[in-house]
Amino acid sequence: MRGALAVRPSVALLAADLFPSSRRGLLLPHRRNPCVAPRPPRHRLSTVSAMASAFKPEESRVPPALQLPTPRVSKFKIALCQLSVTPDKERNIAHARKAIKEAARKGAQLVLLPEIWNSPYSNDSFPVYAEDIEAGGDAAPSFSMLSEAARSLQITIVGGSIPERSGDCLYNTCCVFGTDGILKGKHRKIHLFDIDIPGKITFKESKTLTAGEHPTIVDTDVGRIGIGICYDIRFQELAILYAARGAHLLCYPGAFNMTTGPLHWELLQRARAADNQLFVATCSPARDSGAGYIAWGHSTLVGPFGEVIATTEHEEAIIVEEIDYSLIELRRSNLPLANQRHGDLYQLVDVQRLNSK
Repeated sequence: MRGALAVRPSVALLAADLFPSSRRGLLLPHRRNPCVAPRPPRHRLSTVSAMASAFKPEESRVPPALQLPTPRVSKFKIALCQLSVTPDKERNIAHARKAIKEAARKGAQLVLLPEIWNSPYSNDSFPVYAEDIEAGGDAAPSFSMLSEAARSLQITIVGGSIPERSGDCLYNTCCVFGTDGILKGKHRKIHLFDIDIPGKITFKESKTLTAGEHPTIVDTDVGRIGIGICYDIRFQELAILYAARGAHLLCYPGAFNMTTGPLHWELLQRARAADNQLFVATCSPARDSGAGYIAWGHSTLVGPFGEVIATTEHEEAIIVEEIDYSLIELRRSNLPLANQRHGDLYQLVDVQRLNSK
């Protein structure tokens, strides 16, 4: 398969389908309701784990979900750099470098940049500002700056996204750098932003960009991080997959607009965090009301209970906030969702992991 996600329907049938009731709520005397499981005798009450095994929660993820790895640090500071973007690429690169340095000065060990921070967000601009990441050097000045900054400041950088040129294709690409400045992972936006809301906004990234084909999860000095770009956040299957691969944190550089931003931006972040009981960080460009595409802003950090830990408005800003990974285990013990899933009814298949076996 070309992609890496699939949802496998269950072969199980609901009892209600097998035994339809002819009259709602009415049972004949001395006959058991076939839609309700019989209550076990008191002396044979099952434990919670035994009850869970009956509906096979471990089979709700295929292959089985990985254990949450122990990160090198349990607490650290993350910076979300909400940057203004101009048509001047050299200025954008220098401006981003300055913001990264300021974030590191404030104690950030992980820095997240916005989507398309080195270029105006438009199909006309993507080919002009695109960089050949594999070639590096002068062919990829934004990429080179991020690598140098990570190495010299000894921080992890999730480098927002930039237009990438690879052969005849253009991608919307996020690069992740370790503290040694070496590229640890590269995510090409999987779900392209093709929408049409009459009278509000129409945009089709597919006019110029090619969709990525692989999920991206990276082990870093500050934990295991799953990467998505903007529109990727709308697809909960990707986030579920990352959680099943043991992610502590999901990072989404994104540039929601003035139509979908007020309605969905925070909603989706909180949903991805609460559903998967992990941290979610997003970073948007600052709003420019004179731009052809106007970003919503509101870069945000969300905790594993769906709580907003930190956010900002639409102006330029650098948010520096602490992440405490112990909250993941706490919330997963408060709400033990992993033990309550019904693998007998539904499964999420990680096609990439399954095919690699």
